[in-house]
Amino acid sequence: MNFPTRITERLPFLEVLSSPIFSGRGVSKQDYVHLKQPFRRFTGVRANTVPTVDGNLKNGRRVVLPATKEYADEAIQSINAGKVIAVPTDTLYGFACDACSREAVNRIYQIKGRKLTSPLAICVGDVSDIKRFAFTNDLPETLLDALLPGPVTLVLRRGDSSILEKSLNPGIDSIGVRVPDNDFIRIIARGSGSALALTSANLTGHRSSVCIKDFEGLWGHCAYVYDGGELPMGRAGSTIVDLTNSGKYKIIRPGSAREETIEILQDHFLIEEKTDNS
Repeated sequence: MNFPTRITERLPFLEVLSSPIFSGRGVSKQDYVHLKQPFRRFTGVRANTVPTVDGNLKNGRRVVLPATKEYADEAIQSINAGKVIAVPTDTLYGFACDACSREAVNRIYQIKGRKLTSPLAICVGDVSDIKRFAFTNDLPETLLDALLPGPVTLVLRRGDSSILEKSLNPGIDSIGVRVPDNDFIRIIARGSGSALALTSANLTGHRSSVCIKDFEGLWGHCAYVYDGGELPMGRAGSTIVDLTNSGKYKIIRPGSAREETIEILQDHFLIEEKTDNS
């Protein structure tokens, strides 16, 4: 049984998800519901909202779009142009940009009010892409496919062969990697030909976002905001696991899938790494 199946069995309320872009494992697909508010004011940006697929207007350009594959091209073009977009994942809404664009990465830090010393994770389209950006040779053969796609961030060593720009998380020889169980963001990552720098769509220190209204005040900083409805897994975010020590694991953040993640890690004979105070 793979990871997403275990998650859906433990979370039957996933059946009420209204997002059209999830893969459908235990999730019913319902119609997209458009915003109905007649007017919005962003930070320094005035935008009209219309109840059509055109979404919000920012200087005459659409801002809010449905998170469906029909609108993925705009997202990919924005990423390749060094812009920041807001997208749903399988846990929270996030800000995403080209992980190999220093300017775009700096823009995310500015939007969030985040210290440049706080590392960003990356998102890739497929498990097979991970080896381009991180060292995986010391992991059990089937571990990555058992955990991913899913609500897990794996902290891996970059390794000498990583194609990531040195400007991303400078001075840190590890990288957090995600393959969300969400078709839309994976389409964007594939189409960009790169990895996406990914972080939660909120101001640093504020609560995480499970719908686009949660970060409405930041819409004006994004090239596009993609609406996938309200996400059902709460605000805990992904479970973060450190796998940089061969044969061992350490849970950095429990997140939304701690128990399932530990079960898979132990099934692959990894041993929990104890902290100094444990």
